[in-house]
Amino acid sequence: MLHLRVSTPAETTDRIVAMLEECPGVASIAVLRGASVRPAGDVVLAELARESAEGMLRGLRELGVDQTGTIALESVETSVSAAAERAEDEAPGEGADAVIWEQVVRRADEDSVLSNTFVWFLSLAAVLAAIAIVLDSAILVVGAMVVGPEFGPLAGIAVGLVHRRFSIVRQSLVTLVAGFTIAIGVTTLLGLLASWAGWIDASVLTAERPLTGFIWHPDRWSFVVAFIAGTAGILSLTSAKSGALVGVFISVTTVPAAGNLGLALALGDRAEVGGAAAQLGINMGAIVLAGVLTLLGLKAAAGRLPRLSAGRTPVA
Repeated sequence: MLHLRVSTPAETTDRIVAMLEECPGVASIAVLRGASVRPAGDVVLAELARESAEGMLRGLRELGVDQTGTIALESVETSVSAAAERAEDEAPGEGADAVIWEQVVRRADEDSVLSNTFVWFLSLAAVLAAIAIVLDSAILVVGAMVVGPEFGPLAGIAVGLVHRRFSIVRQSLVTLVAGFTIAIGVTTLLGLLASWAGWIDASVLTAERPLTGFIWHPDRWSFVVAFIAGTAGILSLTSAKSGALVGVFISVTTVPAAGNLGLALALGDRAEVGGAAAQLGINMGAIVLAGVLTLLGLKAAAGRLPRLSAGRTPVA
């Protein structure tokens, strides 16, 4: 279930209530007359099934509420109500399959911002991956994959392309380029310090690495795995279930490849530099491609993408 809160001028309130009453999947409706100070007017509250949210948002936009008032949706973790159960039964489809496009776009926008936290996490993940290569530790590779935050801007590119929100695409590209440049630079610097201190040398990369050697050896399976992971990630992003994202994080070697690239630069191994760079490029390209195709498939299944709120580029 979702909690809907609408602040609206009084002249629109009755039309909103009528729309809610006609909408399948609405469990409860409450109106607080004169409760809204900005904008001046009323507050309408409702509990509705996730499957009904996209249609309701579309109707509210058609009434111009996104221009004259505010619309907020919140997830309800627990709803103990026979009315809520009936609403979920009456709503068409399954909640896990329902896509709230405005939520997807806004989340992609937020997750693709270049921030200090993003740079820190990506740098720490790349350094951890480099240590995993030195120790030939598969456990540390998995740890580096989980720590890495790069899926956010990769998904942002896909969402931005499909929704024609090219500002998100630009923002995501800047975040990826800046983030990986800094992360690889930090890893290279620490690798040089470790080499100077005598902790590592070029033999680290030339020695047999049965558990981590795959990181800089891209092949046909690299693309396949990244494509599947990208599909799973986008499905998780658009659905009510987000647990699958962890599986995405630990199945693609983007961050380990960046760590391997930084270490190879520090130790002067051109072969591994090329291999790691190729692995990184293949994985990121496959994830974006999978994201675009998955979103287009969801768009086709839903019939069309809804118009986004004011100030955002219209979509088809």
